Amino acid sequence: MTCRDTEVRRQRHAVITSAVAAFALVTALAGCSAGTKAAAGTGPKVAATSVSASGKPSPSASRTPSERPTPAPTPKPAPAKPSALPVAAANAGTLPQTSAFPKTTGTAFSNAVHDIWLAVTTGDPDYAQPAFFPEKAYEQVKAIADPESDWRGRLWYDFTLDLAAVHKLVGKGATLTRVVTPTQYAQWIPPGGCYNSTGYWHLPGSRLVYREDGATHSFGLASFISWRGDWYLIHLGALVRSGAYGIVDDPEAGPGVPGPPGGC
Repeated sequence: MTCRDTEVRRQRHAVITSAVAAFALVTALAGCSAGTKAAAGTGPKVAATSVSASGKPSPSASRTPSERPTPAPTPKPAPAKPSALPVAAANAGTLPQTSAFPKTTGTAFSNAVHDIWLAVTTGDPDYAQPAFFPEKAYEQVKAIADPESDWRGRLWYDFTLDLAAVHKLVGKGATLTRVVTPTQYAQWIPPGGCYNSTGYWHLPGSRLVYREDGATHSFGLASFISWRGDWYLIHLGALVRSGAYGIVDDPEAGPGVPGPPGGC
């Protein structure tokens, strides 16, 4: 082998060695770059989950504030329904009549006026039942064939018609101020009068006075009669009528005039 061949081999070995070293350097640099990116968080993301002491994921760990349950609204209580007030004991109509003259002062009459006004303002006749002459008392008073049917088919029915008419007259904002009772016109109706089998006191021409929109108005209460020392309404609009229609007794601007006397 000549010196020339030896020199050529040495040069080839040097070139190969340099190439191998360069490749190793490039590989090392690529590995470092990948590791740096992974450390910087560019790799796959993993959701963090809290773990309780028992080793199970916490239920609240993955819930955001917007996912909290909204409490149901508390329902508003219904407004209290008005109620009628008692005028006398529930069985008063089954007891015998007395000649005691009723008062227009005191709890019984005040409750009767309250119930009548409540019926007027609501348009519901049932509120006035405690203040209306009892059916059982009417059966004792009237000397007719079927007083029960007369009470239901005439007295109470006429009252419902009159009440509907008055209800249309009186506005929702009306307030009761007083009731005027002309007790000087009260009269004892003896047995045998007006188809009656027993006597009673009769009071005509009372008036309910009320205010509406800053002005005073009134209408009449045609007839009260007594039972056992208490006044009960028996005719609201009129004692008699020619058909099935409601009547408002003498509606007036102002307190009006009570009366007239008479009737039974």
